[in-house]
Amino acid sequence: MNDNNPSTWSRLRWPVKAIIILIPLLALLWLGQKFGLADKLGGGEPASTASNNDSPSMPGAAKEESNNTNADLEHRPFNFSPAKPVNGTLKGVVEVGASGFNSFVINVDKDKNWEIKSKDFGQSFVYEGLASTEDIRLGLKKYIAAMAEKGVKSNHVHFVISSGAQKIEKTKVIAEELKKMGYVVNLVTPEQEGKLAFKSVLPKAYYDNSFVVDIGSGNTKITYPNGAALTAIEAPGAKYYEKDLSDDAVYKEVKEKAAKIPENKRKVCFIIGGVPYEMAKMTREGEERYTVLNPAKKYKAGDSKKLACGINIYKAIEDATGCDTFVFDWDANFTIGFLLSL
Repeated sequence: MNDNNPSTWSRLRWPVKAIIILIPLLALLWLGQKFGLADKLGGGEPASTASNNDSPSMPGAAKEESNNTNADLEHRPFNFSPAKPVNGTLKGVVEVGASGFNSFVINVDKDKNWEIKSKDFGQSFVYEGLASTEDIRLGLKKYIAAMAEKGVKSNHVHFVISSGAQKIEKTKVIAEELKKMGYVVNLVTPEQEGKLAFKSVLPKAYYDNSFVVDIGSGNTKITYPNGAALTAIEAPGAKYYEKDLSDDAVYKEVKEKAAKIPENKRKVCFIIGGVPYEMAKMTREGEERYTVLNPAKKYKAGDSKKLACGINIYKAIEDATGCDTFVFDWDANFTIGFLLSL
């Protein structure tokens, strides 16, 4: 065969070109299967990024499956109305928490009867390292201005840094900015935090037979009356997974500490915190002040590590006390307890 024959080349050039194109495509396909390049290039089935440890398993409860829902949760009313304040004063507080800023304005009278006037649950980028000192200053000024618009005088605006937030190094930057602005920075210990939460959340009518739980991100506070005094116990918070604590270990620790609550103080648990908030909003009706939580076994955490850990803590308290009435207060917060203590 004459290689220089044009007719011969015309018959062969398309098969040759096809082979030249096919070889790199086959090579790319092999590399994609071997090294997962298909996913990186946007093709093929997405690779699973979840590990067996991504969704903590709870002792005494089945591990959550992705198709589980909270559809079987039930609403249970709590028929109680706290006393309204008479001739009260407006006071405001900004909470610097482990996950961000929250602010509250209350009307409180001389007998410590109070009602919420406004609440703002915000977020701060300072914890992700994305905020400058100027961002922090502007954010704080925003909260102060919002309170002034609601009628709160500047001498009735207070700042509290939670015990969990104090464990975060960058919280010091916030404290420094507050001091530069002329405000007093109030630091609270876990014990103080538990007692302050108790002051805001436990109605006087339940003082002799109930206890209080605050499940925060950084720690959990369990508080109950002990004669004329209060006993506050600290336990791991709902973000314990960040500290490489196991679910079993936390469940055991919380259960042992909750078991210290006297038998006659276990009628009702008034509960607050980020995870209880998430659980309560699943069954809240209208604008009710109090929402009774369902048993821990009914809640499904899905892909939320924090929720799974919080439910684990909740179940430990439930199992330790035998209490079947956990009441979430939509208005209470330990920083409001701080205002009530002034």
